[in-house]
Amino acid sequence: MLGTVRMLALRQPQHPALIAGAQTLCYAQLLVAVDRLAAHFQGLGIGTLALYADNRIGWIVADLAAQAAGICCVPLPRFFSDGQLQHVLRDSGADAILADEGRFDDLPGWRAQATPAGMDAWLLLRRATGTAARLPAGTQKITYTSGTTGTPKGVCLSAASQLAVARSLARVSDARPADRHLCLLPLATLLENIGGVYAPLLTGASVCVPGQAQVGMDGAAGLRVGDLVASLQQQQATTTILVPQLLSALVEAGEAGLRVSSTLRFVAVGGAPVSARLLERAQRLGVPVFEGYGLSESASVVALNTVGAHRAGSVGRVLPHLRLRFAADGEILVRGAGFLGYCGDRPQGEEWVATGDIGHLDDDGFLYLDGRKKSMFITAFGRNVAPEWVERELTQQPAIAQAAVFGEGRPWNVAVIVPRACSSQDVAAAIAAANRDLPDYARVQAWLVADRAFTPANGLLTANGRVRHDAVVSCYRARIDALYGHHTPAGPTHSADRSQALDLQAAVARFRGESA
Repeated sequence: MLGTVRMLALRQPQHPALIAGAQTLCYAQLLVAVDRLAAHFQGLGIGTLALYADNRIGWIVADLAAQAAGICCVPLPRFFSDGQLQHVLRDSGADAILADEGRFDDLPGWRAQATPAGMDAWLLLRRATGTAARLPAGTQKITYTSGTTGTPKGVCLSAASQLAVARSLARVSDARPADRHLCLLPLATLLENIGGVYAPLLTGASVCVPGQAQVGMDGAAGLRVGDLVASLQQQQATTTILVPQLLSALVEAGEAGLRVSSTLRFVAVGGAPVSARLLERAQRLGVPVFEGYGLSESASVVALNTVGAHRAGSVGRVLPHLRLRFAADGEILVRGAGFLGYCGDRPQGEEWVATGDIGHLDDDGFLYLDGRKKSMFITAFGRNVAPEWVERELTQQPAIAQAAVFGEGRPWNVAVIVPRACSSQDVAAAIAAANRDLPDYARVQAWLVADRAFTPANGLLTANGRVRHDAVVSCYRARIDALYGHHTPAGPTHSADRSQALDLQAAVARFRGESA
């Protein structure tokens, strides 16, 4: 990665590399900043650096400096709780924290050190005591994903594996020096880190990194879609990466009359299942959207639709540096991604990585996802249902913001619904509309309203936007059981009796309050 930046600093020294508002670093300036900070890290003898900051130029400089210094970097998601952050610091064995705010001021066992040159507004902390973690050899980055218990799990990646994915993405997306990539996802998200920073920089493009609030992202769940659309226009973005919820918001804004940027040429969407209907709506608006698929253990991306190889309903062809096969039960297995193992576990080696996703390939090599292995359920009538499929149909209805579907061993399926600002009749009509496009065994026969939106902060959503079904069912188990105990479905569009559901207007008010 750094070798390419050095070459570009000679070939196009004045070309903008990083842009944040009025601040711009050209490629020559980027190289100077990275080398200076890398030397500072080496002088301090840092072994593992935890990086905590909003989207900004300094985040990228620090990340690249860690690579240049040969030290391990641990991006810290800002939506993690204090307990989760402390777990990550212990689990990774981080001996330094670089942060752009004072969240770690009173952290026991850590002491402040001199701020690195050129990063005056930052805070550098060193661990006073503690031992290094047992990491697989070659670990350069540890990305943390929420486990089934909410305890983040550290995925260890080499610099070579990150570079391989970035090169493949640059190649299949036809990245070019004239591109202006707008980072909308947090830089601590591996998908944005590799696909939104490394891939553009490898081709000499410009990366725009406004703060999350500037692009309308307030916390884990809040979104001001007008600011998001304005950012795309103001930055003259040619590429960006979205999760399905951001794409849905962008499409709704476009359908409501807001002008979506005309400069976009490639919008990647992934992190969670995407409804075919949502993709169709985006395409009708002229949004050049391409669905992909990946996981942290594969250094973010496994497959991606592209301009030259696109098939509706699929997540695209597998990236050129990877190999793929299927287990006997249809689980997707990936090899060649360079996954080294988890923090504290045995090294992974060159084994096949089990993705936890069920899928299949068509005759032309396009990959299709059939559902999550652990969330797929079998009804009392022996029918297999992938809840993500049903949830995609539900959330395409204007009245439904989020949904989690359950039905393991049951005669019919139920859903926990996060509504938009609407009436109970609107939600019931939305479920009925979704059911019309589903076979009878997949339809939702009863539903209840969630107490609050699903977010990474409350543990009901992953950072990439996947519903954590195990966590949702734990929160609502009694009420889900009550739906089965008190109701008999009268037909494919039956909804829960009003006396058993929450007052919808109160629930909507709570939901709007969290998302404002």
